[in-house]
Amino acid sequence: MDPTLWAKAHGATVHFPLALSLGSGALDAAAFALGARPFVRDLHVAGYWMILGGTLGSLPAVVSGLLMTRGGLLGHGALRMHHLFVWPAFTLLVALATWRLCVGPQPARRMLAGYLIAVGVVAALMSAAGYWGGEMMIAR
Repeated sequence: MDPTLWAKAHGATVHFPLALSLGSGALDAAAFALGARPFVRDLHVAGYWMILGGTLGSLPAVVSGLLMTRGGLLGHGALRMHHLFVWPAFTLLVALATWRLCVGPQPARRMLAGYLIAVGVVAALMSAAGYWGGEMMIAR
């Protein structure tokens, strides 16, 4: 078996949740900004499915990362920094998807504002985790 299999799998799978969760936030932010136009519901529905898909897609990224590190949850150096950002991002992503699953595709406008802030936090955490993940690849 290729010893870099899990690193390759991890590198391939991390982009799916990142793109879908950021896309979800962008669609919901557009819907929030556009108000009560007829197509806003469609933007919310697309954002809903994207956050759910991104969260489900994060599971292979987490599993491959854990297999690659042999179950290490923190590590040292760049790996530690990667994990200090990725675990809160993953936890918040799961919480946001669970909330969206409970409230449905079109949450109340007041609640959506808080959700969009939380999606922004997830984006920042994922970006920082990706930076440190890239630093590990450069160090090799």
